[in-house]
Parts: sequence; C-alpha cells; structure tokens
Amino acid sequence: MTTMTKRTVLSTLLLAGFGLLGTVAAQAADEPLRIGLIATYSGPYADYGRQFDAGIALYLKEHGGKVGGRTVEIIKKDTAGPAPDAAKRIAQELIVRDKVNVLTGLDFSPNAYAVGAIATQAKIPTIVMNAASSAITTSSPYVARLSFTVQQVTDPMARYMLKEGIKDAYTVVADYASGVDAETAFKKTFTAGGGKVSGEVRTPMNNPDFSAYVQRIKDAKPQAVFFFFPSGVMPPAFLKVWKERGMEQAGIKLYATGEATDDSYLDATGDVALGLVTSHHYSFAHPSPKNQKFVKDFAADNGTKLRPSYFAVTAYDAMAAIDLTLQKTKGDASGDKFMDALRGLRFESPRGPIEVDPLTRDIVQTVYIRKTERVNGQLVNVEFDKFDRVKDPAKESSN
Repeated sequence: MTTMTKRTVLSTLLLAGFGLLGTVAAQAADEPLRIGLIATYSGPYADYGRQFDAGIALYLKEHGGKVGGRTVEIIKKDTAGPAPDAAKRIAQELIVRDKVNVLTGLDFSPNAYAVGAIATQAKIPTIVMNAASSAITTSSPYVARLSFTVQQVTDPMARYMLKEGIKDAYTVVADYASGVDAETAFKKTFTAGGGKVSGEVRTPMNNPDFSAYVQRIKDAKPQAVFFFFPSGVMPPAFLKVWKERGMEQAGIKLYATGEATDDSYLDATGDVALGLVTSHHYSFAHPSPKNQKFVKDFAADNGTKLRPSYFAVTAYDAMAAIDLTLQKTKGDASGDKFMDALRGLRFESPRGPIEVDPLTRDIVQTVYIRKTERVNGQLVNVEFDKFDRVKDPAKESSN
C-alpha cells in the first residue's frame, strides 16, 4: 500500500469516526445547534447573503442566541451565485467536516436542487430560505421551504389581471428554472380564465440586451406584459428600456412578480419602478404591527440604508420555524423527527400568517398585490389587494 493510499484510508476512517462521534454528541441537550448556511456573499447577488445574515441575527438577538433551548452556531459558506456543483460540495463539507445539524440558505434554485440529494443521503433537515422553483421540495423528504414559489406568486397576478379586464398578454421571463415556472403558471391560469398569451420571450441571464425584445412587444401591441426576473440587476435594466421605448404611452400595461421591485434594490432602481403593479408575499411597507416592529428593530441593528427584503424576512422565519420545531422535539434535530414536527407548523410572520403544508413541506401564505409609490420620500410597495392562504399551484393536485 502506497503512502498516499494509506493517507486516504486513514482520512476516510477518521471522517467516519468523527461522524459517529458527532452523531452521539448531537444527542446531548447542551450541544450547540450547528447550522450550515449556504448562500451568495460575493458577486452581483451578494446582497442575498447579507439579507439572510441580518434576518438570522435579529431573530437570535431577540431569543438570547438560542433556538429550541440550544445555543446556535452558524457556519456560512459562499457559492458566489448559482453554482450547483459548488453548493453540492459545500453541503458535503458542512455535513462531514463541520457536523452541521441543519442546512439552510439556498438562494438559487439550481443550488437547492443540488443539495437535495445530499440532504437525503445524510438525513439532514434542510430549510430553503429563497430558492423558488416549485419542484425543489420534491427533491428530498428532508427539504422544506419557508420562502415562496414563483408559481405561488405568479398565479395570483394572472387572476388579478383577468379581474382588471386584461385578455391579451405577452410574457417575458429569465431563461432558467424559476423563469420557466413563472411562464408556465401565468399561462395556465391566464388562459384558463379566458385570456390569451399572444407571445412568449425567454431572455438569457447574463447581460441581456432588452431593446430588441421590447421593440418586438411594441410592434405586437398586446394589452399587457407580465415579466419575471430574479431580484437584482435584471429588473431595473428592463424597466429602463421599457420607459425609454415609450411603452406606457403606447398603451401597453406592465405587471410583474415582486422580484422586480425587491425592497433591497428599490432605491437603486429608482423612478422607473413607479406605478408598477406586482404580486409578492412581503413588502417592507406591510402594515401589520409585527412587521412594523420587525422593520424598526432591523433598522436599529443595520441602519436605515439596508432595508429588509423578503430574503431577510424568510431568514428570520426560518429561524422561528427551527425554534418551534425543536421545541416540539425537545431539542432533537435528527432528520426524521425534525421533519415530522415541522409538518403543519403555523405561526405569525412579519409578512402575515404562514404555515408549512404537511403533505408537500412547502409554504402556504398570503400573496399581496402591490403598487410602487413614493411615500414620505421613499419608494415602497403599497399593498392594495390580497389572496389568502395560497399554496403552490404546481402541487395543489397532491393536496
């Protein structure tokens, strides 16, 4: 046996031994709860990780640094954006080397899909804080979602547009899993209600030039356009071209999901967002007492320049869900017990009432229709209509 082979065998044995020791130690009630946080901390989507961190920190501050009676240790890892291979490798390292009890974060859908298989193999509870492609919770019985699905917020927008008398619409989506979900959900609901989708466009994720797409829409003259892009760089670029091409003056109405006016990016997006009607599950301006306290406490910790977005709210709620679940299991974070206790969980979030569907392990929540307005000098998403207890329409047949 070569020296290199001996080292490999020894390393494998040590890792296996550490795994056994970690499993035994985790049973101790006074053992810290180790949470692996897989998120984006660098590159154009670095704000995602920053929002996750802020939401988690606020919840832990309010609860003395503990969840389910256990102190918490957060181990953060950066994927630098959508990077499924990196996410899979990181999840393996967090489980084998860092002995985490729970995985969370997962801002991009490809990353969440990649981690699903690892969660199944290791029987590690995995709480999705953002990734919004519908099928993610079907990738593993150990995956639950506290954020939203793109279909869940798209379906109400299609229903709202029909209610407003829109009968002819174009769809524009980013060409990846969540964009296809938005296109699918919108078309299904809109056509079922008597509407017609007269054109469909899928744009590349990297550096798309929207000019040609917008001109094509202007020439087609639909009543309205529904669009979906991930939060960040794409929505303001599209809105800028929309304004420059005079689409509003051409009589074409514009609607989107809430990623287009993500609270975290809204100030930077600027006046091109004014008047845009969107559908989503959280607004910084949500008027509930719980959200008003959340926003106030968030500002006290982070200043007023970092506005809490739906990323921060879901991170806060994910910690609440872990806390409430561990209270039910008396601190036991083992996969099967944890997931059984999580099913059907209900509580009040800053966004409103939420629950975990006991069959699908997906979020059930209110979806709000909002309009971007300037209030007290700030751009905000003002809610004016809502759809209660919305499930992911892609899974409703299984309920």
